Amino acid sequence: MTKHLTSPDGTPASRLAFGTMQFGGRADAAASRALFDASIAAGITHFDTAYVYNDGASEKLLGAMLGAQRDRLIIATKAAYTGGGSKQNIQDSFGISRQRLNMDMVDILYMHRFDPDTDLHESMEAMAELKSQGLIRYVGVSNFTAWQVVKAIGIAAKFDLTIDILQPMYNLVKRQAEVEILPMCADQGVACAPYSPLGGGLLTGKYGAGGAGRLTEDDRYAARYGLDWMHQAAVGLSEVAADVGVDAATLAVAWAAAHPMGPTPIISARSAEQLHPSLAAMTYEMSPELYARLAALSPTPPPATDRIEEQE
Repeated sequence: MTKHLTSPDGTPASRLAFGTMQFGGRADAAASRALFDASIAAGITHFDTAYVYNDGASEKLLGAMLGAQRDRLIIATKAAYTGGGSKQNIQDSFGISRQRLNMDMVDILYMHRFDPDTDLHESMEAMAELKSQGLIRYVGVSNFTAWQVVKAIGIAAKFDLTIDILQPMYNLVKRQAEVEILPMCADQGVACAPYSPLGGGLLTGKYGAGGAGRLTEDDRYAARYGLDWMHQAAVGLSEVAADVGVDAATLAVAWAAAHPMGPTPIISARSAEQLHPSLAAMTYEMSPELYARLAALSPTPPPATDRIEEQE
């Protein structure tokens, strides 16, 4: 059974999480505050940041907003995107993150990505020490493959530690997680908070209408979503959205949340106005028929076996 995370006062994690990557970057302090307030008003209790986001501005802005609500919220940050997965790097950077957030304890600490050059025992020992000191409540990994997560689970157990949550990429045109990551999470009882449910804005339909955003401003995102069929899927999504009378962004987020494993997509935006269609997915109930109609817009990834004669 998938792990259900709660806040310090026992408030359950919301259906969606909010990612603060834009705080202190494309969203200034005022816009960031409006995004936070809109998320709270919609019932979001799970907020995600990272040591590397906007040179610390994201953590500082988020920490300053929490106030008396802190204990009913789940706050996550990440370490070791840069500098490797050594114990010293994880613990030193997390110490800085806590200072920026102005928090004695952070609910979730992720290892931001797998480090092939550092023994994972060292990384997990660092996490175990932070948890035993009461500085973190849950341990997460981000951008790990399924085998890397299972390796981390095995090593973490040596330190009486569990891997509680995984943060992979997942959306209608990035479905590799369906092959092994999401089934692994369901089997191992690991919560899943996938990022980029809107595909860098591709699935909002704005680029087809000549709009600007990450895909036009960031070469990495342009390459990540540069295949023609991805853009065709986005057009198809917009057509379905018009047909059913729902914003394309709402459908995209709700589709990612509707996977049987029960993921918690991380939504984000540059302004509260831009965020509202994603927030609408908090309460949108997608029928199995609509889920299948949307899934048909993009290729279902092949199974993790060559014995296709055994597949249903």
